[in-house]
Amino acid sequence: MEEERQKKYELLRRKLKEMGSVVIGFSGGVDSTFLTYVAHDVLGDKALAITAVSPTLPEGEKEAALSMASAIGVRHRIVHSTEFEDPDFVKNPRNRCYICKKIRFTALVELARQEGFQWVIDGGNVDDLGDFRPGMKALEELSFAVRSPMIEAGLHKADIRALSRQLQLPTWNKQSAACLASRIPYDVALLPERLAQIDQAEAYLASFITGSLRVRYHGDVARIEVGAEEFPAILARREEIVETLRKYGFTYVTLDLRGYEMGSLNEGIPHK
Repeated sequence: MEEERQKKYELLRRKLKEMGSVVIGFSGGVDSTFLTYVAHDVLGDKALAITAVSPTLPEGEKEAALSMASAIGVRHRIVHSTEFEDPDFVKNPRNRCYICKKIRFTALVELARQEGFQWVIDGGNVDDLGDFRPGMKALEELSFAVRSPMIEAGLHKADIRALSRQLQLPTWNKQSAACLASRIPYDVALLPERLAQIDQAEAYLASFITGSLRVRYHGDVARIEVGAEEFPAILARREEIVETLRKYGFTYVTLDLRGYEMGSLNEGIPHK
């Protein structure tokens, strides 16, 4: 397994070298941090990391991206994403990720062309191919300028975590993150104030929850998803949590007894 993983890693490095120069969609998560580190190691100043900021990005993730880019030493830039100017995105349809990714990566392609970079690269991994990921369609439509080199190299999430640990990247065991829009059920409008409400609630809960955490938005109801092992910590602060989340605008606060489930709002949606 280790030998196979190293072969994938070397293949990734070769692909990046062949690309010559790249603009990287950099969120500061496990995947994009690993890809950015390797791209910078292979290409130096011919790699530019771009972090897109909008109301869907938790404030803590923006700060983490700034800190990680600085630690890596990669050229880094913050840009403001414009998906909220598209009324179809705000309506929050099931293909919202397609709309958002098409807007963001089209802008990255334009930036790359203007500044002389040959490719835009995305931090997708092989595991992403088996989930409901409408954003992948946007990348396919932009394949003339956008590539997912970790998918091309056959890297799975477990490979990326193991290699990140080997490279001493602090993100190797970082919890999987997703944009704040993923907390709101489809067809419920993506309003910045709702996303800020969720961000506040999750930031507060994260001060004493160490594992995966989501606050799903259901109007007046906040549905908390954490691992079952975190239930005692939640129940021990039950009254405090209710009081705090009510201050953030929720009327009712619930704990989902199924525990944390990645993409739980995608249940019932068919996908390849």
